[in-house]
Amino acid sequence: MRPSLRLLTLTALVAVPALAQSPNPLLGLPPVPVPADNPQTPEKEALGHKLFRDKRFSANGEVACETCHDRGKAFTDSPLPVSEGLGKAKGTRNAPTVLNAAFNETQFWDGREPSLERQSTQPFLNPIEMGLPSHEPILKVVRSDAEYQPLFKSAFGVSGGAITMDHVTKALAAFERAQVSGGSPFDRWYFGGEEKAVSDAVKRGFTVFLQQGRCVSCHTVSQTSALFTDGHFHNINVGFPRIEKDVVEMATAFSTAKKKGENVDVAVLANKNTSDLGRFAVDDRWAALGSFKTPTLRNIELTAPYMHDGSLKTLEEVVEHYSNGGKLKETDPEPSGFLSGGIRPLNLTADQKKDLVAFLKSLTSPQVAAAMTKSK
Repeated sequence: MRPSLRLLTLTALVAVPALAQSPNPLLGLPPVPVPADNPQTPEKEALGHKLFRDKRFSANGEVACETCHDRGKAFTDSPLPVSEGLGKAKGTRNAPTVLNAAFNETQFWDGREPSLERQSTQPFLNPIEMGLPSHEPILKVVRSDAEYQPLFKSAFGVSGGAITMDHVTKALAAFERAQVSGGSPFDRWYFGGEEKAVSDAVKRGFTVFLQQGRCVSCHTVSQTSALFTDGHFHNINVGFPRIEKDVVEMATAFSTAKKKGENVDVAVLANKNTSDLGRFAVDDRWAALGSFKTPTLRNIELTAPYMHDGSLKTLEEVVEHYSNGGKLKETDPEPSGFLSGGIRPLNLTADQKKDLVAFLKSLTSPQVAAAMTKSK
């Protein structure tokens, strides 16, 4: 039997009719939101795929979007804790997966961009990532390369000098928006009615997820689908203890620098202190200090290490961190007053932790796992 789901509104999940037993890669997902000014087409997706892989869009010709978002690594650069860009320069943030990014209300760990279209403009210019002085080198390539001309013509009806960065970013966003994955064993069980799709440990783990673990508070599940994220920002005491002593002074100094023109995108990847300010670096709210966006749990088994800084190596460590109320070891110092209110000790038993990890592993989409195996 499926456990009943109660959300923060305490509305019980209604029964969902069993679906066909054939594999459905979109099972468990809501409709993909598509902006009115950039409708999806196969032509745009094909163009975006080529742009996504083009290393000429970096200062040294060695870095492409797929360098940090590799299909063979579930669109991340696992197992790197933080991404490596131009000349192997290390940033400060763990690469979030592109998979299901189409559903994100904001992009990046701190939500500093509102859309995939806007997100795609930044890595090209960031000196830690692709290091271009401007977008002009990209336009020079796409306006002159013979392979790009028919692709832009098919996707947008333009070629040569008529191609703009708006076309480039819309194509990239269209490709990324097409990378959606559901149909996990959990989906087949919970939304598809296949009782044998998951083990008893997974079912017990989902009960922990809903009840004592309280994970569903942020990693939300709706009546007919599950994105496993509320899209909000929370301080869960990762990275924050390192800067806590000086955080007010640091935050004040950064706010002043931002008003004078400091680029947030560059700052958060070039300076670990600024990076750990989290959402505050974007919206200047003191309540947002050290807060980061709730990531989706889909395909989480494939994207280690975890958290915005890649500091937790395994799912077992992640569960331990939450069970201890925001610290990896019970003997670690207590979290500060900046900790989000919902983070408190869960006191999970060893068996509950194992079951919770089993549940998390049931969120892997078979087509994603197959793509990773194929790439090896």
